[in-house]
Amino acid sequence: MSIRLPILIFAIFFLSMTSHAEEQSRSKLEQEVMQVLDDFMSTFNRMDIPAWEATFHFPHYRLASGNMNVLEGPGTRSAEAVRKAIGPEWHHSAWDRREILHLSKDKVHVNTRFSRYRADGTAIASYDSLYILTRENDRWGIKLRSSMAP
Repeated sequence: MSIRLPILIFAIFFLSMTSHAEEQSRSKLEQEVMQVLDDFMSTFNRMDIPAWEATFHFPHYRLASGNMNVLEGPGTRSAEAVRKAIGPEWHHSAWDRREILHLSKDKVHVNTRFSRYRADGTAIASYDSLYILTRENDRWGIKLRSSMAP
């Protein structure tokens, strides 16, 4: 009995340390993923296309309005083309929700909702989306966006 108690204490300590390490690792991954999404939105709002595309992994996929668009690499879209696609009233967009659904060390599914706004702050529309981020070459990037936006 006296030998069992130290073994039990050690096992509990080891399991709690493992759980704590896993929790810290998950928290770090979540922070890294949210930073990519923050960068995605802020660069999009500035129409800084090279910086926006730097948040992607290529090929990059966008599924919207029943169509799969594939960007094979950076530099294929201009700010003018992006602005035209989102409409003349658009001034900026913002996240309404970002919820990690699934997380592994190299892939994350994020349930999102974003809204588009006019310059006066009134909402144009809100859209639910699923963003899939992957870690490639030790960097997180957005690999696929499936959006209810047109």
